[in-house]
Amino acid sequence: MRLIALFVAAIFIVDSLPAQAHPGGLDRDGCHHNRKTGEYHCHRSKR
Repeated sequence: MRLIALFVAAIFIVDSLPAQAHPGGLDRDGCHHNRKTGEYHCHRSKR
């Protein structure tokens, strides 16, 4: 019983961690260049 309670508590803690956002506008495909890393990536799937 105690192990289950610890497991549930751990899930809530991990789930409540803030997302790491970064600045930068998205183009029409939902993608952008990350200036710090030089990486081009997308946040939305292309249709």
